[in-house]
Amino acid sequence: MHRSTPSTRAGKSVQDGGQAVRASAARALVPVITGKGSLSELDDHQVVIRDRALFKAMCYGVCRTLPRLEALAERLLKSPFKARDADVQALLLLGIYQLLYLRIPAHAAVGETAGAARLLGKEWATRVLNGCLRRLTRESTALQAEVDQDPAVALLHPRWLLKALRQAWPDDWRAIAEANNQPGPMTLRINRRHGDREAYLARLQVSGIEARLCAHSPDGLVLEKPCDVQALPGFAEGDVSVQDEAAQLAAELLGPALAPRPGGRVLDACCAPGGKTAHLLELFDIELLALDSDAVRLARVEETLERLGLSATLAHADATQRDWWDGTPFDAILLDAPCSGTGVIRRHPDIKRLRRSSDIPRLAELQARLLDNLWPLLRPGGTLLYATCSVLREENDEQVRAFLERTGNAEVTTPEEVNWGRLTGPGRQLLPEPESHDGFFYARLRKLG
Repeated sequence: MHRSTPSTRAGKSVQDGGQAVRASAARALVPVITGKGSLSELDDHQVVIRDRALFKAMCYGVCRTLPRLEALAERLLKSPFKARDADVQALLLLGIYQLLYLRIPAHAAVGETAGAARLLGKEWATRVLNGCLRRLTRESTALQAEVDQDPAVALLHPRWLLKALRQAWPDDWRAIAEANNQPGPMTLRINRRHGDREAYLARLQVSGIEARLCAHSPDGLVLEKPCDVQALPGFAEGDVSVQDEAAQLAAELLGPALAPRPGGRVLDACCAPGGKTAHLLELFDIELLALDSDAVRLARVEETLERLGLSATLAHADATQRDWWDGTPFDAILLDAPCSGTGVIRRHPDIKRLRRSSDIPRLAELQARLLDNLWPLLRPGGTLLYATCSVLREENDEQVRAFLERTGNAEVTTPEEVNWGRLTGPGRQLLPEPESHDGFFYARLRKLG
């Protein structure tokens, strides 16, 4: 009987580890590539600690480059895999991604990706994957040039979305698409109740973490390199949170309505995951009611407030209804409306697969219902801030214009003098920028007497 030497066993263990992380990534990607799940459900605890960074990089990277990977896979395969073999398709996409985008030796990318099919119980696929990936190593330049003739492939976006971006932003659509294809920076928001950002910047430097001040948010810092939140000084104590700069501007825009009214009654109508909720409580002494229709996400809001030492009234409720309202008007309402998420694709690249053009009218209808339902809950003279993380005008300035025509008792107070974004009718639109903020829209409205 053959006995493995220690070095052989060690080599096999390393190889199996490489195959295991690829098999886990393939399983995690199946719901996304089949349009049945999202990266928000990604669980890296199934992977050993040393492989978690690679696992996440591969899953997010495949989603970010999916149109190109799928176009190449189509040319590499003699015939497509059957629906029941979506996990093998995911392995092929993972192999292509590694060869084109990661600094992994080609022999490891090919061998361990093909070998991972055995861990999925599909040993027959090992030979198919090996042949496809080896062919890509030989013909990479020609195959990439061929598929990149399609703009949807070259720009890594579905055709409907490129068309929508081009229609909304004829001078900027390509830059938006290119920004969407880059991972967003890790941006922090300091808790002003615990200190200012200059002091926290110094704490980061002592910890060996390089960062710079955000250009527009007075509470924001951008890290030069992402890190685990547990490495951030004072994170567990609530000194700092992770939040994109564009999202931080909501509290700044509500400031003029809240700062002069200590104890003001405020509604955060669609509060999860809670970043804006917390920021408002860090800055202002207010009585805040935070609603969300998703109980699981509302629990995350509670956890965030607990870590930060903040308190608010949380309610699992539907903001298109009023059965949760006690009849007392609000001084201010933040409506961070459900939207297409087209401004945050770089952080949620699965949006490019999961979102459909038919979703936009449905979302616009929901946004209109929310505006119409919440506006009567605002006291005369009160402020409603409408926000989305979308760059599509149907959800943004066109939505607000239509609301203004319907209501007849709203005054636009969106600032014209700030140095961020661009004024688009009744609101301000930020487009995603590399190494800076996400895409966001804000419109601030005051209720007339």
